[in-house]
Amino acid sequence: MNATQSCPATDGHDALSASFSTSYAGVLAFIAVAAEGSFARAADRLGIGRSAVSRSVQKLESQLGVRLFLRTTRSTALTREGELFLEGCSPGVSCILQALDEIRDLREGPPRGHLRISASHGFGRRVIAPLLAAFRAEYPQVSVELLLDEQAPDLAGDRIDVAFRDGLLENSQVIAKQLVPMQLVVCASPAYVQAHGVPASVDALSSHACIGRRLPGGRMQRWEFRVDGGEVSLQPPAALVFNDADLALQAVIDGLGVAQLPSYQVREALRAGTVVTCLDRHAPLDRGHYLCYLSRRQLPRRVRAFIDFSTQRVRALELDVISHWEARHQASTHEPGTQPAWV
Repeated sequence: MNATQSCPATDGHDALSASFSTSYAGVLAFIAVAAEGSFARAADRLGIGRSAVSRSVQKLESQLGVRLFLRTTRSTALTREGELFLEGCSPGVSCILQALDEIRDLREGPPRGHLRISASHGFGRRVIAPLLAAFRAEYPQVSVELLLDEQAPDLAGDRIDVAFRDGLLENSQVIAKQLVPMQLVVCASPAYVQAHGVPASVDALSSHACIGRRLPGGRMQRWEFRVDGGEVSLQPPAALVFNDADLALQAVIDGLGVAQLPSYQVREALRAGTVVTCLDRHAPLDRGHYLCYLSRRQLPRRVRAFIDFSTQRVRALELDVISHWEARHQASTHEPGTQPAWV
């Protein structure tokens, strides 16, 4: 058979697959005996009995149809066929040793390799993407791929190392830790408030120009509130609808209506004074924004480095914009002349 011909199938199975278990043990034993020059020393090196090494080599010789060693009571030497076979095995052995060294480096050396991250569009753009330059400066041997998608990813199937999601992923095998609060705030521009006022209650939303958001599956995102200690979910009539949170925020800034958006989405606009919040006392319970990954065991150093880095940096952003509303309200009433960020 020449080099360009493919191996024939055996009973519908690949020949290599059919004989792999025998070949692997035999090749391993053969390389050990060739390196040590003795079946006994090869057995010690492999941590198995001498008879097991001898049987593995004999099976390999039978499979190949040649003798690989010349054995006497005093010595063990390679035959010419054995020398050729060892020469053919050497590149594969070198590749295996190199792969072992590389994996060892990944576990013990500086973080390196490729990192795949998943996040929703809003959180990815506003929170994660701005961190990547600093992360790459600290870990230059790690390349990063940020994938934005509103759908929860399949971490294993999509080969995602770290995912940032609102709420837990519906997968019991996923490790998830709450990274920052996931608050929903109703916001409007100062110009809109001056022209139309603010909704005095949740029910009053129906008389305001509400800006809705359509989710990837096609349904409208409902607005969530706490009223009298209970959870309320509603869908106010929408004057404008977008399938992108950034567009909804821009419409709010432009004075076109009110919208309920994640706190991280409106944080910068609040600080700039281009939007104010309302109905804060009815903000829903914190759902949590979570950092998710598959396993705590044997975590590659690049993944561990990014988890630690992003946890520290994101938490330092202070994305909690309406925590302790009652305490803030009381503080503002005792400080004349102060103007809170919320309405």
